[in-house]
Amino acid sequence: MNAPATPLVTLSGLDVTLGRQRVLRGVDFAISPGEIVTIVGPNGSGKSTLLRAIIGAIRPSAGSVRHKPGLRLGYAPQRLHIDPTLPLTVRRFLGLPKRVTDAAAREALDEAGAGDLRTRQMSDLSGGQFQRVLLARALLGKPDLLLLDEPTQGLDQPGSAAFYRLIADVRRRYGCAVLMVSHELHVVMAASDRVICLNGHVCCEGAPEHVASAPEYRALFGTGTGGALALYRHEHDHAHDHSPKEHTHDDGCA
Repeated sequence: MNAPATPLVTLSGLDVTLGRQRVLRGVDFAISPGEIVTIVGPNGSGKSTLLRAIIGAIRPSAGSVRHKPGLRLGYAPQRLHIDPTLPLTVRRFLGLPKRVTDAAAREALDEAGAGDLRTRQMSDLSGGQFQRVLLARALLGKPDLLLLDEPTQGLDQPGSAAFYRLIADVRRRYGCAVLMVSHELHVVMAASDRVICLNGHVCCEGAPEHVASAPEYRALFGTGTGGALALYRHEHDHAHDHSPKEHTHDDGCA
């Protein structure tokens, strides 16, 4: 029998306090090579903070974030403001703050489905084009783990679906794991190997098929985060029905 693969990232008892607010408390989970994990939760639940703690941009107040030695990370933030008056082409943007070769930039743009945007001004890009350029930037280092914070924010449903198909293709080509934040529960179900519900702590987690099989899911289809939390509360209440892969915490999602 093959030994289980070493996790890429392991979070143990992670607490994060920003100012006087305790944003995350007691967060425990690990990310395995090649899997797509999606974080769902309400606004203010600590989703973006969690990703920033994983990349090392925020220091935990307690607990730990352990990376596999030599781990390569790629990160696309939820928002990135670029002064519209600043002349900045896509190619130049990819070379900030660290220079990259033309070949590397071209390859990353092609992988992200943005190969025709190389000479365009960043200020002229549509929402979907901008997200693909951010993805290209995250792919420059050929990451083992790709972190995406609300990558389809502002996109319409066809645009979101196309972006998630692109992520699945990137995972296949690179063999990387993906950790993304999303509010689109119905897309999460199709695009993820595992879903984690976060509300300051891990409320519950498990295979999306288990959640999708609940009759309440059909009633909640397309209702976004509020529906997701209602569904996960239902799953928590019926914890005895869970398969061994499912996991809940005693204090629910509220």
